[in-house]
Amino acid sequence: MKMTKENSRGWQFNRQVNLSVLVQLVFLASLIVGSWVNLQRQLDLLQHDVTALLQSQKNFEQKLESLSAKSISYEYRLRVIEKHLPMADITEGCLRP
Repeated sequence: MKMTKENSRGWQFNRQVNLSVLVQLVFLASLIVGSWVNLQRQLDLLQHDVTALLQSQKNFEQKLESLSAKSISYEYRLRVIEKHLPMADITEGCLRP
């Protein structure tokens, strides 16, 4: 019977929560929540940056396609001009002072 009382008292002692342990648990929980909020904020910023980067890439591709189309257009114009101008006029014009 003596052992039963000691076990019972030991259980009651272990069952009690110390104030410092409670403070540590609250502090740990607040650190976890703070880290989670910070991580969510960083993910939002990253999503914003990736979206801006994709938009810039689309704009760059559109400008590149526009320049390519202009280049092809100018190439055809140059071919037409070269085809219709006689070679004599071109060489004479270059040689005249």
